[in-house]
Amino acid sequence: MSIKLVSWNVNGIRAVSKKEEFWNWFDNTDADIINFQEVRSTQEQIPKKLVDIEGFHKSFNEAEKKGYSGVGTYSKIEPIDVVKGLGVKELDSEGRVLRMEYSDFFLYNIYFPNSGMGAKRLDFKVDFCNALLNQIVDLKNDGENVIVTGDYNIAHNPIDVYNPKNCEGKSGYLPEERSWLDELENAGFIDTFRMFDKGENNFTWWSYRTRARERNAGWRLDYFYVNEEISDKVKSAKILSDVFGSDHCPVTLELDF
Repeated sequence: MSIKLVSWNVNGIRAVSKKEEFWNWFDNTDADIINFQEVRSTQEQIPKKLVDIEGFHKSFNEAEKKGYSGVGTYSKIEPIDVVKGLGVKELDSEGRVLRMEYSDFFLYNIYFPNSGMGAKRLDFKVDFCNALLNQIVDLKNDGENVIVTGDYNIAHNPIDVYNPKNCEGKSGYLPEERSWLDELENAGFIDTFRMFDKGENNFTWWSYRTRARERNAGWRLDYFYVNEEISDKVKSAKILSDVFGSDHCPVTLELDF
């Protein structure tokens, strides 16, 4: 069975749904599972056109704070189970996690916290990341397959930012954040995009403020990680940098089970 997944930080589902670029992509995608981050909407506020979509099972996790954070997953395959959050009360009020159980794998759709200006939320982010890591390592050790996708809000290596020297000390490129991705990989999880492309200038986010996309002055913040046991099932992992509508672009993963 071949399965294709997409992940995209849409920077507001109500805003992106008003853009022709979004529908040009959405109406033509062949993805089986579509994961959105930064939905920033209650379920009642989701545009009708994105509610009444035949053939998709829809799941959302919204933040307690209105117009903030949130994730949503559209799946042609009915999940066995859907869990909202990490099961840690102090980490789960922002609607950042959906865990979908399927017959062959667990899928995490995550909008990772931003560590904020002056790293004021770094401790929260580290706690969030560590709670996630503990959970997925337990699943892996139990023989389960795990896919973790979303906007990680972390650029891992110098190759993942347009100007590494200038990015030092900035949120999303802090040593504590980058070292957590090292921990993730040391625990047996693989950055699928880098299985296929080890080159430079592969970014998934560009600042609106500086028209960075025109110059491809971006960061790679969006990932699909899988446990190493299913790396041989990964057929492709791509960045769809030609898809517009948000300050992020979609990323894809295709596997054969």
